[in-house]
Amino acid sequence: MTLASLAAFAGLCLILSITPGPDTFLVLRIALNRPSAGIAAAAGSAVAAIAWAALVGVGLAAILEQSAEVFRWVKIAGGLYLLYLGISSFLKTRKAARAGLEGGKEGNALRYSNLAGFGAGALSTLLNPKVGLFYLAVVPQFIPQGGDTMGTALILGAVEAVIGFAYLAVVALIAYKAMGWLRRPKVNTGVERVSSGIIAALGAGVVASGASS
Repeated sequence: MTLASLAAFAGLCLILSITPGPDTFLVLRIALNRPSAGIAAAAGSAVAAIAWAALVGVGLAAILEQSAEVFRWVKIAGGLYLLYLGISSFLKTRKAARAGLEGGKEGNALRYSNLAGFGAGALSTLLNPKVGLFYLAVVPQFIPQGGDTMGTALILGAVEAVIGFAYLAVVALIAYKAMGWLRRPKVNTGVERVSSGIIAALGAGVVASGASS
C-alpha cells in the first residue's frame, strides 16, 4: 500500500467522520455534562473500530486464500455498497431538510463516568454493522497483489480509529457549542450532500475498476 493510497483513505475517513452520525451524537450527549466521559466514549469507539477492522481482515484473508475471482467480486460488491451509501445518504438529507432535523436533543443528557462513557462508545460501534460493511467495502481496494490482507486491514483500521477519535474528542470538548451548530439544517445538509457525492463517486469508480479487471 502506497503513501498516496493511505492519504486517500485518510481523506475518506475524515469526510465520514465529520458527517454527523450515531457516534457523533452519542459523544455529544455524554459530553454535555462531563467532557472527559465524552472523550472516553470517543476512545471506546476507536478501539471498537480496530476490532471491526481485524474481523474484516480475517474474513477477507480467508476469501482471498480460497479464490482470487471471489475476492474480485467482493471488491465490486464493496463498490456497490459505497455507491448505495452515498445515494441513500443524499436522499436522507433531502428528506431531513424538508421535515426538519429533530435528533440529538440536548434536554435528555445523562451523566456518565469515564468508564461508562468508554463502554457506551465501544458498544455503539461494535453493534453498528455499517462499520464492518465500510471496512469490507474499502479494505479490498487497498490490498496490492500478494499483499498482507490482515496487516492492511489493521493499518487502515488504526488510521480510521485515530482520525475518528481526534474528531470526536474535539466534539466532546466543544459539546455545548457543537450541538447547536451541528443541528442547524443548512450545516447538516451541506456536509451530508458533499460527503454523499464523494462516497457515491468513489463507489462508482470501484465498480468500474473491478468490472474491467
